[in-house]
Amino acid sequence: MATKKKSKPKSRRKIFTKPKFLNDERARFILGVTLSLFTIYTCLAFVSFFFTGGADQSKLDIKWLELITDSEIRVENWTGKTGAYLSNLFINKGFGIASFSFLYVMVVLSLRSWGLKIQSIKKSILYTLLFSIWLSIGMAFIFVDSTSDSFLFLGGIHGFFISEWLISIIGNVGTLFLLILSLLCLLTFGFQNTVGFFKGLVKKKEKAADTTLEDDIFEEELDEDVTEQSEAIEEIEQKTPSFESEILLTEESENPISTAEEPIAKQAESEDGVELKIETVREQEETVPINQEPLEDFDPTLDLSRYKFPTIDLLEDHQINNSVVSKEELESNKNKIVETLRHYKIEIVQIKATIGPTVTLYEIVPAPGVRISKIKNLEDDIALSLSALGIRIIAPIPGKGTIGIEVPNRTPEIVSMKNIIASKKFQESKFALPVALGRTISNETYTLDLTKMPHLLVAGATGQGKSVGLNAIITSLLYKKHPSQLKFVLIDPKKVELSIYSTIEKHFLAKLPDEEEPIITDIHKVIATLNSLCIEMDSRYDLLKKAHARNIKEYNTKFVKRKLNPENGHRYLPYIVVIIDEFADLIMTAGKEVEAPIARIAQLARAIGIHMIIATQRPSTNIITGVIKANFPARIAFKVASMIDSRTILDSPGANQLIGRGDMLISTSSDLVRVQCAFVDTPEVEAITDYIMEQQSYPSALMLPEYVGESSESGAGEIDLQKRDALFEEAARLVVTSQQGSTSGIQRRFSIGYNRAGRIVDQLEAAGIVGPFEGSKARQVLIQDEYSLEQLLNNIAN
Repeated sequence: MATKKKSKPKSRRKIFTKPKFLNDERARFILGVTLSLFTIYTCLAFVSFFFTGGADQSKLDIKWLELITDSEIRVENWTGKTGAYLSNLFINKGFGIASFSFLYVMVVLSLRSWGLKIQSIKKSILYTLLFSIWLSIGMAFIFVDSTSDSFLFLGGIHGFFISEWLISIIGNVGTLFLLILSLLCLLTFGFQNTVGFFKGLVKKKEKAADTTLEDDIFEEELDEDVTEQSEAIEEIEQKTPSFESEILLTEESENPISTAEEPIAKQAESEDGVELKIETVREQEETVPINQEPLEDFDPTLDLSRYKFPTIDLLEDHQINNSVVSKEELESNKNKIVETLRHYKIEIVQIKATIGPTVTLYEIVPAPGVRISKIKNLEDDIALSLSALGIRIIAPIPGKGTIGIEVPNRTPEIVSMKNIIASKKFQESKFALPVALGRTISNETYTLDLTKMPHLLVAGATGQGKSVGLNAIITSLLYKKHPSQLKFVLIDPKKVELSIYSTIEKHFLAKLPDEEEPIITDIHKVIATLNSLCIEMDSRYDLLKKAHARNIKEYNTKFVKRKLNPENGHRYLPYIVVIIDEFADLIMTAGKEVEAPIARIAQLARAIGIHMIIATQRPSTNIITGVIKANFPARIAFKVASMIDSRTILDSPGANQLIGRGDMLISTSSDLVRVQCAFVDTPEVEAITDYIMEQQSYPSALMLPEYVGESSESGAGEIDLQKRDALFEEAARLVVTSQQGSTSGIQRRFSIGYNRAGRIVDQLEAAGIVGPFEGSKARQVLIQDEYSLEQLLNNIAN
């Protein structure tokens, strides 16, 4: 049977690449100022043209070079000869008053240079050009006679010629209808709510008509049946239920292959006397449209009320031309399993095959008296007879009276992330943090709730699918959560795996106040970030204590219902997911400095919505220590090199017998499930992040609490107060007035860098104005009034 050539996923290439010089903030600043001034200049030129264009017409007929080189020529336009020439070129010789719409594109470019992304450049140019063409033709069609004696062409030469051409072809009525139709097309495709707006108008009119009819019927005392019949008309939408088809194959059976909604068992006696039952489960899940609108009555989303969730078309369908396990392959594997077991005098009664995307599960029922351990010890012998990459024996299968033998398929399928995201199980999931990982052997979408795990350990050898697995986790969360509900802290010592998510910094990321890069790569900043998360954890627990709430869900429910006062420090708490891509590098570099805050967060942060996912390609005992394993009950194991590594990750063998390429074992609550990880390629992730990046965002990433290391505790006593900062006295007055001494407060108040603000705080401590560093607690202000402060400042000055 010839295998079909798999089509390679098409990569998405950007048509326009941002010039490198725009990465410099100074260049963007100058460009923004230039575009803003030019926009104002052009606007003044256009406006002036309506008042001075008639007087300048005789001079504007001169060629451009002669006009600008002859200094004796003067024009009346407020912006000089250049402005007069541009105005005449765009308005009279171009699109008429529709030329003002081009100023909108210039405004969009100016705002994007300043960092404000109100709309994509491509959409702005496209819709502006189409609207200018339509308005130019429309104005020429309406005012073709009124401007015959004037210097001003409201539709421009462009609109005049096209309008005359259309009138000659389809007449005045046809041109009018064409203008109306094209305007409706522009509104419909340019604004998503256009159709709903017109539908709403129609419904309001129908409702008003129904109300009038009911009043008339009430006055005339007619039967109520008429009213009931008029209100009973409704559209009913039905969803086609998902169905399962199971193909049962028997050796030399006279009956054809059957398909039914419920599993059907067919049994046949083969030549070797073994009763064979082969079952293929191919589940076709119902897909539902993805909700692209934010929750209307969920208060935190109002900050980004126009945010739209990523659409399904951003993902590729990698299931095209996937091969299916043939009947011949099933029968061949069955015969080899039976033959191998009989060599060791092990008789079996029945075999049932369940086909999955990458492996097929053969469930065997041994004859009475056969010891399970005897079959388990034949794992390598069965793998040799099947010529398989590696098989896995489950003896027995939990909840069943059978023994499972997982055999890799000759041509494994690719599980597409697009189908996983569009599945009914994922779309209708009520999980707080739903994570879609892939498909099981029975082709069911496998989803987990990260809040129930509550932390996840991912391990496996190099190149076996860990990075794709992390991308699948992040992608599934991006498709279900609003930026106000979820924040990521991404730690990537390798500096290349998670950098693709830096573009959604202002939507979904969290970082330290003084951190410039959204993805944390430096080991010292990793330590500071983890300790900052510990401070955030303690702060959240204090808020829960004040609110008398046991977990983040109860707290946020009270906050949304306005039972908690923000003036008392209460705030909406988004979930924070911490992802560490290469944990081994951190342990080898920092050791206990990293392990201690991770262990503390893993032990305590579940109730306040901070969850951790750590991944490593070195699943050894010195990396995955007992402390880490004790606090990470949920674990994912990709293919590893040895059984020792498998036991280190899962506390059981099996990961060493996986086939790679996303094949994984998931351990949750002592259950072990084999799943084929959904494949999401880098261009797909780029398309999702670009889609999010182009939308309205927060001013910055979520700022975590400041963390000052132990070095700051001893540094204050060695500071020379004779070399005080220029802002020392102002900062001292601010601290005493507000009775709050924090580095971040001084940084925000005076708009200075974090390091300078930290030095000022150290000087305040050395002067006796604030107390020493106390970990997660705020510094104590030792001066209670301004009079005492002035005396202290005078003593220091003297």
